[in-house]
Amino acid sequence: MLGDSSEDYMAATGAKWLNQQGVHVMAMSPDKKDYGHHSYPLERFGKAIAFMKAQGCDKLGVMGASTTGMMALLAASYYPELSLTVAISPSDFVMEGFYRDGKDGMAERPGDNESSVTWQNKPLPYLPYAYRHPEYWKKIQEESKAGGDKVASRKLFDESERRHPVQEEERIKVENIHGKLIFIGAEDDVLWDTCKYIRRMEERLNRLPHDSAFESWLYAHGTHFAFPQSLLKMILPVGSGLLVSLMFRAGREHPKECRETRIDIDGKFKKALAEW
Repeated sequence: MLGDSSEDYMAATGAKWLNQQGVHVMAMSPDKKDYGHHSYPLERFGKAIAFMKAQGCDKLGVMGASTTGMMALLAASYYPELSLTVAISPSDFVMEGFYRDGKDGMAERPGDNESSVTWQNKPLPYLPYAYRHPEYWKKIQEESKAGGDKVASRKLFDESERRHPVQEEERIKVENIHGKLIFIGAEDDVLWDTCKYIRRMEERLNRLPHDSAFESWLYAHGTHFAFPQSLLKMILPVGSGLLVSLMFRAGREHPKECRETRIDIDGKFKKALAEW
């Protein structure tokens, strides 16, 4: 789910929104109030699937945004029981692990050669970040300030790929995903170039055998928060676009276009859920 922490307001609101669409929800996170991602056992999704089945849920899906969008794709590539996968602003590779423990006054830092995800107690191969602590967070701060965003790391990810082109073993095996698969992203995303990543996953699916029905909803404007409009209104009832404009320069410069993107996603998303 959204927000990275199971007790996060965005995760709780996202769960309520999906409840309104007639869907049960389990929000998962590394730990309570833990916004880092490092050595997360993918088997936890297997336990969640078993639990949901025990409650009588015979149709199971997974949804995530940003880092949890990557997690959703990974989970679906390992667990064929998942028949609907929605990834908002995802990457197409396993990210290096990161911490948000405030070490040395930095809001975020990379793990020391640590993957974001493990499988059977072994780290999954990952794209290493271009910078180490404390330079990592300083680079994010520099990029954010230069672009007028609350947070931006697109150049960091571009530089990471320049120094270490993504290897096959680091890519998410989206061809193993079953059922309905939906990618959502915006070109003006400043966290990373999600549309490039989504197009690479499209190319991979077009090249390799797979049995999923995939769709890509790509937009010029929408920022990293390419959410359904009615979900964003639940998160922030008064001035639903305010959060986007506060976080991202593109949200301030193109509020109308971003809102139109969210409205379009809203209609498509509800239709896809109803059909599923």
